[in-house]
Order: sequence, then structure tokens, then C-alpha cells
Amino acid sequence: MRIDLSRWRHVFKLDPDRELTEEALERLCSSGTHAVIVGGSTGVTFDNTVELLGRIRRYELPCVLEVSDLDAIVPGFDLYLIPIVLNASDPRWIVGNQMEAIREYGPMMPWEDIVPEGYVILNPASTAARLTGADTTLAAKDVLAYAKLCDRLLKLPVFYLEYSGTFGDMELVRRVAAGLERSRFFYGGGIDRLDKAREAAGAAHTIVVGNIVYEDLERALSTVRILEEDR
Repeated sequence: MRIDLSRWRHVFKLDPDRELTEEALERLCSSGTHAVIVGGSTGVTFDNTVELLGRIRRYELPCVLEVSDLDAIVPGFDLYLIPIVLNASDPRWIVGNQMEAIREYGPMMPWEDIVPEGYVILNPASTAARLTGADTTLAAKDVLAYAKLCDRLLKLPVFYLEYSGTFGDMELVRRVAAGLERSRFFYGGGIDRLDKAREAAGAAHTIVVGNIVYEDLERALSTVRILEEDR
């Protein structure tokens, strides 16, 4: 199945290290969302990743792995998203882990199914920010510069602005979207009800809904209604 990221408006992000009932998974995968991204900042292992992949594969929608741990790379996903955390203070999250993956798995890597994504993390309280040492004190002009670095200089297919658990500055999100020419713009963070999904989807190309899945399934499912409103 050839995956076209340019068609994605809504995706759910599921964490292999968090519990999800079979009924909840069925409702999420049958909701009309465009894809499921599997990933998390901590606790992601080969075993829990392959287990979640097997459960998702019962449903007909793209399933993508966002690689955060080299030991949790599992074959069988439709795409592999490779985060490059542009505002990380630890260079391992910019080029180090990626180099190690190529050194270890290069001959086996399905290059046609690998999508690098330029990441900027802006919530200082998030696990992802602490793990990568992300500089979250960025001014708007810094975020816009990172977006253009991703889009114009590095020419990465995806620019991902991650507020991770808190709802971000939608005016900034709109400005980022307006400045991108090549990169697909993913926004994630604090989308926990329909009105926030509408606002974020009106600013970014693709919205990523994650934490609310584990806190309030009904509100998570309500966010998919933006796709009906797009029609």
C-alpha cells in the first residue's frame, strides 16, 4: 500500500506502553481517521510495539511507526517516521541516533518507506522535551526559522510542531503553515475536544491526537468529525 501523507488531515497517535482495550482500539481504527501513528517517548519496546502493530493490523488503515528507540524497530509498518529534533540540545536526537540506526540496520532499511520529520518541541514539562534537552524558550521568529530550515534547507517531507499535552499558540501555527512550501505540517498537543481539533486543523495541515485517547475516548473520537466538516 503506497501511503500519501499529503492526504492526511487527522491521525491518532497510540503509545505501545499504555493500555488500550480492544473495544477502544476498534472504535479508533474504524472512526475514519486517516492513519494511526505508533510511538512514545519512554517505555517503548520491541515486544509492546509488535503487539500493538498486530492488533492494529486487523483494521484497514495505514499504520506508521515513529521511531524513538532503536531496540523497538519492528518490521511490517507501512511507513517509518524518523524524528530529527531540530531544537534538541543533545545531538543524539538530531543526527546521532539516526546514524546509529543506519550503521546497524542500513542494509535492511526499506528506504522507500522511511520519512524523516523535522521536530520542534515546545512544552518544557513534556517527557519528550526533557529526554531530548529541547530548547523550549524559543521566540516565534526562532520557530519560524526552524520551519524554514526544515522546509527549504533540509527539504524534509514533514515539519512537526509538538506541544505534547498542552494546546499551543494557534497564531504561531498559522504563521508556520503559511511559510511552508514543501513540508507537510503536523501539529500535536492538547487536542482534547472537537473545538480544539477544528482550530488546529484550520491552522496546520495534519493534526495528531494522542493523550486524550487514554483520558476520554469519546472526546478523542469527536475530533474525527473535522473530516466530515472538510467535505
